[in-house]
Amino acid sequence: METLLSHINSPADLKKLTLDELPRLAQELREFIIDIVSTKEGHLGASLGVVELTIALHYVFDTPNDKLIWDVGHQAYGHKILTGRKEIFDTNRQLGGISGFPKRSESVYDDFGTGHSSTAISAILGMAMASKLKGDTDRQHVAVVGDASIASGMAFEGLNHLGVTNVNALIILNDNAIGIDPSVGALKKYLTNVKAGTAKDENIFECLNLNYSGPMEGHDVKTLVGELERLKKVSGPKLLHIITTKGKGLKKAEEDQVVYHAPGKFDKRTGERIKKSNGAEPPKYQDVFGHTLVELAEKNNKIVGITPAMPTGSSLKFMMDKMPDRAFDVGIAEQHAVTLAAGMATQGLIPFCNIYSTFLQRAYDQVIHDVALQKLPVIFCLDRAGLVGQDGPTHHGVFDIAYLRCIPNMVVFAPMNEMELRNIMYTAQLGLDGPIAIRYPRGRGVNLDWRNKFERIEIGTARCLKEGSKLAILSIGHLGNEVEDLIGALDKPEEVGHFDMRFVKPLDKSTLRTIFEKHEQIITLEDGCKMGGFGSAVLEFANEEGFSKPVKIFGVPDRFVEHGTIPETQKLAGMDFDALFSYIQSTP
Repeated sequence: METLLSHINSPADLKKLTLDELPRLAQELREFIIDIVSTKEGHLGASLGVVELTIALHYVFDTPNDKLIWDVGHQAYGHKILTGRKEIFDTNRQLGGISGFPKRSESVYDDFGTGHSSTAISAILGMAMASKLKGDTDRQHVAVVGDASIASGMAFEGLNHLGVTNVNALIILNDNAIGIDPSVGALKKYLTNVKAGTAKDENIFECLNLNYSGPMEGHDVKTLVGELERLKKVSGPKLLHIITTKGKGLKKAEEDQVVYHAPGKFDKRTGERIKKSNGAEPPKYQDVFGHTLVELAEKNNKIVGITPAMPTGSSLKFMMDKMPDRAFDVGIAEQHAVTLAAGMATQGLIPFCNIYSTFLQRAYDQVIHDVALQKLPVIFCLDRAGLVGQDGPTHHGVFDIAYLRCIPNMVVFAPMNEMELRNIMYTAQLGLDGPIAIRYPRGRGVNLDWRNKFERIEIGTARCLKEGSKLAILSIGHLGNEVEDLIGALDKPEEVGHFDMRFVKPLDKSTLRTIFEKHEQIITLEDGCKMGGFGSAVLEFANEEGFSKPVKIFGVPDRFVEHGTIPETQKLAGMDFDALFSYIQSTP
């Protein structure tokens, strides 16, 4: 049977359907998303939960003239399919394909890039104020915000401003009680009470001067269309509260919403995930962190764990399950997480604050003002450091070396393997006189037997892994594991030395002096931006010490690297095995 979806290549086509045809279209759109994501992978649950809302929004509003922002953007798959990207949706998150998030350069329908959460209210308010200043009173401005996103500080800042304007803006609160992990906090409890009809008389959003409606069923497309048509005629700032189910339409995704946020490959009929049978594999770095933290916390009762809304992704969940009174998910609140850790450190606790590298960018002032300036021994564990692959430029953790090493009192360390991660965590909890940032990548380590006996690491010391006579490769972090294979493939491997520098700050200056004295050329290798990064630190050292030997820096160039697999993104950045190998082979 011919589908309705096959005829829809734009919202104009969607508007040709009758209201009674929309439920059938919703079913087809769900099946289309499930069909593609089951084989191509990507984010699943969030987009399944907003199928009816997506159809209703494009049916009622005049997109792209009317502005529409998705917060967070991984719920926008249906939006992309209905706005001209259906035929290329199977390239989603693939090299050269469409982005997994809304992207302004990709489509006129993507009004704002939203890879990080809680930005939509501020952005849509900016657009609405611009329309008002231009005298455009008819344009509509809509932001779809999840209940986990709206609990973030920036969302409240936006609401606080929105409530004292008279702009034409509609906030749709997509309430499914979960972000990637279940939502937390007092606002979540309040929204639960609103849905149950047990909230106190005053509505928090009405108190902020928003015209509130809801809560209403978010999977009844015809009712949604009617309510959106009504709200279109209401002037001023408005908030519509809808209740949805993440993973709606795929039983497994509804039952296990955390796993099916991004489940990998799965059987599109049953929803069963397709397990990779590769035999024994090294652990993920996040799991090494999680298990090691529990191990250390069992012996040291001053240790606490903090994560902003990523307990599963960071594996802090291991400690939350075993020691719920000492491990805290604070919601999407990176600034709060950092200063909470600082407050705990003033009272003698040992906080391990686990934040993805890309998300720590959101708490930069707190790292400087609240932690480093006061020399507080907060232990930052930066997961997903370096190029992360298919989530792309919104999630690559490539700036942390540069933005952290310029902060006084900050130690910056990158483990080359699982044992080094364990040892630096052990060392940090023994007591430091200031903060430390431990950065490690997405994905797996290199050792099956990784549960080593803890050893203390002397701060600011490097490791010589191989002596050389002419050229020295200085690596930082996990990328060092590729250097051993690379040297073995060279014509003259005996000429090339390899040093795992470990500490970006403080540098091991004694080892660096020896390296510069013994070698004719230096190569630095890092999974981060070249500008201001580890290679820059080595160049600064060489300049200070009066060394003039050439230093070649391999790292991420001064541009945003697009999405693809991790090897593909490394190649895009010019820091893959082949680029390094070719350079060394051609060096006289």
